[in-house]
Amino acid sequence: MWSLAITTAILSFASSAFCADKGNLTTPLTSKVILPSTFTPPQNFQNANLVHVISLEKNYPKESINVIIENIASTAQDEYFIPFTSQQMATIGGLEVKDRKDADAGLFAVDAVEFDTKSDTQFYRIRLPTPLAPKAQQTLGISFSYLSALNPLPANIAQMDKQYLVYTFSAYCQSAYVTLKQKTEVKFPSTNIPEYTILPGEGGEKESPQKSGTKFTYGSYGKLPAGAIEPVKVRYEFTKPLIHVSSLERDVEVSHWGGNIAFEERYVMTNRAANLSKPFSRVEWASQQYYNPPTSAIRDLKFPLKVGSLDPYFTDVIGNVSTSRFRSNKREAHLEIKPRFPVFGAWNYPFRVGWSADLKNYLRKLNTGNGYVLNVPFLEGPKQPEGMEYEHVELRVILPEGAENIQYSTTVPLVSTSISLHRTFMDTTGRTTLTLKAINIVDEFRDRELIVTYEYPFLAGFRKPIVIFVTMVSLYTAAWGIGTLDISIKGKKRS
Repeated sequence: MWSLAITTAILSFASSAFCADKGNLTTPLTSKVILPSTFTPPQNFQNANLVHVISLEKNYPKESINVIIENIASTAQDEYFIPFTSQQMATIGGLEVKDRKDADAGLFAVDAVEFDTKSDTQFYRIRLPTPLAPKAQQTLGISFSYLSALNPLPANIAQMDKQYLVYTFSAYCQSAYVTLKQKTEVKFPSTNIPEYTILPGEGGEKESPQKSGTKFTYGSYGKLPAGAIEPVKVRYEFTKPLIHVSSLERDVEVSHWGGNIAFEERYVMTNRAANLSKPFSRVEWASQQYYNPPTSAIRDLKFPLKVGSLDPYFTDVIGNVSTSRFRSNKREAHLEIKPRFPVFGAWNYPFRVGWSADLKNYLRKLNTGNGYVLNVPFLEGPKQPEGMEYEHVELRVILPEGAENIQYSTTVPLVSTSISLHRTFMDTTGRTTLTLKAINIVDEFRDRELIVTYEYPFLAGFRKPIVIFVTMVSLYTAAWGIGTLDISIKGKKRS
């Protein structure tokens, strides 16, 4: 009996090792390209027209660059470079590039270029899917966000005071190429903008910015050389929390036997809002909540889950938190949680939430063979009107024991991937686990799909029951064998 159990364990280990070797570890989307320290982007392009849009409507700045690029070289070109400062490179996230006139072309390949770590100017390289012919033009849509880029001013406020944020940028969009025409639009969350930089007009033009409700426009500007900048600072009201998740660990556990999929998310959350100038007053807080005034504190978090989600839970370092509500019906599954205390500026709140769902809503078996396709959201956390930013995200997809030939697909920029074994209760060798890591992403990536394909042989589903059965029979056999032994003490017979 024991030999059969050992044989089963050896076979399962070999299967898992084979799975790890054949895993589809695709190249991370934010891989670095090493270039010589003397590198400068070749002037193969010029920007015929550029519109730079900065959105400050959430608790992180999102920038979009819509630019018509023109190949001014004598040969076809497919590499376009975007410059950033070293500080921007450390906080930039979710950089995506696409063809504005061809939505079906998909996202372009983007790489971080590393050529001189001491230089304050770094680059991202965009690879055009088709080389651009001489004198031809193409319209690019470039979007990205910055984390931890907004700072409260003043840095300390009273409990119910208004909050103001400061953001510094360039009225001239940073570019490695000559730009013939451009303008910068800034969108604010409200019209309360007490301070902003005014730039004089040139050549009879009006001074900037031109105001239109909650939108400021700097420019338009004529021909500008590569690398031109014009610093601009704005200060505006944003009496909302600045939710920053320094670490998110998200587990997705698949169980074929139970027909269940379990989700758990572990957060280390910080509010980057202005600090309190006086100690927190629970009495003042309670008296103001009837009027529901704007506040920079985190009062609650709303999780719109997929229809059919079940059994949610909410815990923190103390234990279970009862201040949560779950509403589920045929149209929605909405989880609303409230921390034990309002989270003000510079306060931390680590917690975890989890829920389960019917596996058939996420998993589909292929028509032929033993293949399965799993479709889950990469992020499924809170959906807040003020937005959320994530510094480090680690997603683990824990597949059934014996799953092999793992492949995946997602549009979320990744920094690393790995396949390993995760051992849980009554496992023989461990469950196959796909681990994906991302940095500096925002809540706009919420609900982006992660598609995982794998093979799960029919006999692999019986591995655990067989091992458990063999182990139990062996224990009973050993107990019976020990019970038949005669261990009584008998006196020696005299002759």
